Amino acid sequence: MTTIATDTEACPDRTTPTPADGRVIVTGGSSGLGAAVAAALRARGAHVAVLDRVRPEDPDASFREADVTDTAAVATAVAELRDELGGLDAVVAAAGIDRPGRLDDVPAGEWERVIGVNLIGVAATIRAALPALKESHGRIVTVASTLALKGVSDATAYCASKFGVLGFSRALAAELAGQVGVTTLIPGGMKTHFFDGRTAQYAPGDDAKLNDPANVAQAVLFALGQPQGCEVRELVICQEEEPSWP
Repeated sequence: MTTIATDTEACPDRTTPTPADGRVIVTGGSSGLGAAVAAALRARGAHVAVLDRVRPEDPDASFREADVTDTAAVATAVAELRDELGGLDAVVAAAGIDRPGRLDDVPAGEWERVIGVNLIGVAATIRAALPALKESHGRIVTVASTLALKGVSDATAYCASKFGVLGFSRALAAELAGQVGVTTLIPGGMKTHFFDGRTAQYAPGDDAKLNDPANVAQAVLFALGQPQGCEVRELVICQEEEPSWP
């Protein structure tokens, strides 16, 4: 076994609270990556609230029902959760959907809903949370995808939304520099219910290389757990044989 020397002075001070230990809203926190993030944060001791269309399995979890495409409903839900938590230290915008298919085969309303949830919903949530995050010098984690870096056929809605999240997040990081931290998480495919209900053409095969969402959740904690003044701007995390990256 190889012993690796470490410089303890170069490591973050884990005794100082960070947003990973604080008050966090997770959108899409009732399933998939969002649920894994919420569970990891709670295990660390954070106070977590979920904003989703479906109630989390934990009946005692702080929760508000809202469709992230409804800007007014999101603003109300975020304000209520902020008050319930007594402030806000971080937001993880993990809500996301997909509607695969060729552009001329996907109904316009379904195509546009992907953009609404994956991009407009992210902006609506962050806009509502910004005053509280500025007050706490908090952090934001947006969730893009490896398909924010690579365009593929039959995924125009998803790629457009996730390319948009990446551009939005980069601009937001510049806009909020020194006030609120912004990390863009860029995950590859994960073992979640995201692929449920798809035809075989668009469903991962039995040999698909998918990551465990619990692993990806740890990457979110890593980003939120950085000491003040240190930011992880973008973080790619994927299964070691991920085919959609680079």
